[in-house]
Amino acid sequence: MGHRLLSYLLAAVFMLSGASAFAAPTIKIGALFSVTGPAAFLGEPERNTAVMVVDQINKAGGIKGKKIELIVYDTNGDATKAKQLVNKLIKNDKVSAIIGPSTTGESMAIINDVEKAGVPLISCAAGIKITEPVKKWVFKTAQNDSLAVARIYEYLQKNRLNKVAILTVSDGFGQSGREQLKAQAKKYGISVVSDDTYGPKDTDMSPQLTKIRGSKAQALICWGTNPGPAVVAKNARQLGLKMPVFMSHGVSSKKFIQLAGDAAEGLKLPSGKVIVADLLPASDPQKKSLMAFVNDYKKHYRAEGDHFGGHAWDAVMLLKGAIERGGDTPAAIRDQLEKTRQFHGIGGTFTFTSQDHAGLGKDAFVLVEVKNKDWVIVK
Repeated sequence: MGHRLLSYLLAAVFMLSGASAFAAPTIKIGALFSVTGPAAFLGEPERNTAVMVVDQINKAGGIKGKKIELIVYDTNGDATKAKQLVNKLIKNDKVSAIIGPSTTGESMAIINDVEKAGVPLISCAAGIKITEPVKKWVFKTAQNDSLAVARIYEYLQKNRLNKVAILTVSDGFGQSGREQLKAQAKKYGISVVSDDTYGPKDTDMSPQLTKIRGSKAQALICWGTNPGPAVVAKNARQLGLKMPVFMSHGVSSKKFIQLAGDAAEGLKLPSGKVIVADLLPASDPQKKSLMAFVNDYKKHYRAEGDHFGGHAWDAVMLLKGAIERGGDTPAAIRDQLEKTRQFHGIGGTFTFTSQDHAGLGKDAFVLVEVKNKDWVIVK
């Protein structure tokens, strides 16, 4: 009986050791996205894209023979929840790197946590403060709002429009945009003649727009993310506002055109190139990545791949490059991210340095206009 028990135990041990030998170690990557809640139009395409790209990498054999294990948590766009979940990723899941969160407020809320833990973070949000001043462990893929403002102001300067009204949402994204709009105006010979805000949940901006209509403004710049800017577009049309209206890159997806309906027609905004990928010349260094992403996304999700999904594509691919070059420890990933040069991604061509963890230049943006419920490039 004893012999039989022993042989059973030995067989069990062999089976266990065999099983563990087959379960090769994975590279754990955490992801924090606002899949539900008011910022779901950011987080859902980000989550979808991250899952899609990780699947593709794993099907092709992983990175140096190791599969990526993607651990995604939904933050609901809530900074407090993001803080709880980032600690879960660091302490319980023991991830090597984290991508996300979707919004500037959430990203700012977790910076101390990743810095203290020494885990690289690639944020998918746009606020300039995420990476300026530089934090050792924090990078980002969304184009800086400073570049978006510059793109609008260049157009206004060229068209001799030098008096603007700004209407910004009172959240992290809106505040960051407002600071940039005010800070860069002088450089382009532009004066801000009206400076107003609206709340993220406001459903009527007519009072602010009536005030703007009575000002000397020659153009209106609205800075926010869905659904507020669509309300602004509709209210502006109802009030018969004649001046050109500009939006931020925060509404750079078909979702905005659906929300604003006919009121979207003629609006201009700075955008990453992804929404006009098919209109780009073949010589554009990003075209290959852009078309691959757009086509893959359509195939997987029967929807248009957008600007926001692009932030997650870039984050996963930047991590892949860093891990291929230096291995999958958090410190090695951080060091190799900082050495990334000329990576032609979705948001632009990235070159990180020890002084620059945002990595993009003004060429990351094109100015687009809504024509017949679609985007065209403004020449």
